Amino acid sequence: MRKFFILLVSLTLGCYSFTYAQGTTKSKDMLEIGLHAGTMFVSGDLDIQPGYGGGIHLRKSLDYVFSLRVDALYGVIDGSKTALGNVPWDAQTNWIGSTVYGVVSLNSLKWDRPTRKTNMFFMLGAGANYFSTDFTDGEVNGRGTLIQKEVAAEFAPHLGLGAGFSYRISPRINIGLEAQANVVFGNRADRIDGFTLETDGTSRSLFRDIPGFAGISINYNLGNPSNASEPLYWVNPLDNVMNDIQEIKNRPAVSLEDSDGDGVIDALDQENNTPADAIVDVKGRTLDSDRDGVPDHLDREPFYTPRANETVNSEGVVIDPSTGEPSSRASGVTEDRVNELIQEALKNYAPVSGGDGRSMAAEWFLPMIHFGSDSYRVKYSDYGNLASIARTLQSNPSIRLVAIGFTDATGSETVNNNLSYQRAKAVIDHLETQHGIARSRMVLQWKGSDDNLVPATSSYMNRRVEFRAAGPGDFEMEAPASTGDGY
Repeated sequence: MRKFFILLVSLTLGCYSFTYAQGTTKSKDMLEIGLHAGTMFVSGDLDIQPGYGGGIHLRKSLDYVFSLRVDALYGVIDGSKTALGNVPWDAQTNWIGSTVYGVVSLNSLKWDRPTRKTNMFFMLGAGANYFSTDFTDGEVNGRGTLIQKEVAAEFAPHLGLGAGFSYRISPRINIGLEAQANVVFGNRADRIDGFTLETDGTSRSLFRDIPGFAGISINYNLGNPSNASEPLYWVNPLDNVMNDIQEIKNRPAVSLEDSDGDGVIDALDQENNTPADAIVDVKGRTLDSDRDGVPDHLDREPFYTPRANETVNSEGVVIDPSTGEPSSRASGVTEDRVNELIQEALKNYAPVSGGDGRSMAAEWFLPMIHFGSDSYRVKYSDYGNLASIARTLQSNPSIRLVAIGFTDATGSETVNNNLSYQRAKAVIDHLETQHGIARSRMVLQWKGSDDNLVPATSSYMNRRVEFRAAGPGDFEMEAPASTGDGY
């Protein structure tokens, strides 16, 4: 009894720990705890005399069909028999067992309602047991008293089988009927009822003993209903889908009627009494684009907003305060005036010229072209930048550009001068051959390693070609003397 009590306390503490975890973290479904009461029996060599038993279990679903269950069981088993030679045999076994079951719900795929009222299941698992058996075999002592004998208690492994049926009373409680059988392994498998093979070879036992339990259970679901559902073996897998479908069914039908004929259905129309010829927005509201108080369908100038001190008549036309008649502005803005306003606006975006006549705006937006070390080959990654420069030249036929070549400071002055010249020439040749820019619009200049952007001797930023708008004083520089190294 002491070991069973320890086993029961451990299982209960585990239950409380699992319940606490469910209360502190959002869980998919609840944990079931069940209490059992019923009869214990053994299928063995003695005539079955039902005893009593009880236990506890924890069950957690893995999905809608499969779940895991841990059982602890205690029971007392009685049996008797008249053995060979008319020897009376009586036995009583105290059984303690614990089993981990895999459970399969046999009716989980019945989807006609959100939750099932019944749960039929089959269990298969493994565990360990501890039992002791007291028995008398008709042997008496010298005083004629029956001698009480005992099978020594020890642990043994077993295979567990079971089946059951549960009925759902509420989202928290269900009751069940079930039966279990345990197939014990080891050399003690035939000693549960105390009746076994005699040492002299006389066979008094046919096979191993199989203890079993049958009874009822009361089961309770542990967890917070606000963040956990019932155990999944009670829940329809399509419950969420069914709820969504039912919600759609319960929605009122959307009417496509457009009672005011403005092109916006009444369900979306925020102004469902607009005149038939009114111009409305997507919500069915009458438009007044210039906000002069006259709707667009009545306004002769729907996009002509009055100034702060002006008023309009019923046709949306500005009134001359001195005459009370429509002002000369009533004719609106002429096409010539529109073109004039456009040209005035474009002046604000004209290139700003420097003192030498160069366009500073063009200079601001022209990118640099960079080169590899000891190379004047234009890289594919700069083709886009050169195309952008070509478009600028094509859009501004009056602009000429200066292309200035630079190098880093890793080579000699002669090599650097020639390399910077070749880089500027490569860029100009690309613009001429690939984009049709006239050579006369380009001015080639070179500076070698002068005017480095960064102090590092071999910086990538120093190996470049820069552009700027050419002024009257810009001239093309002659090629430097060749080094004889291919430059």
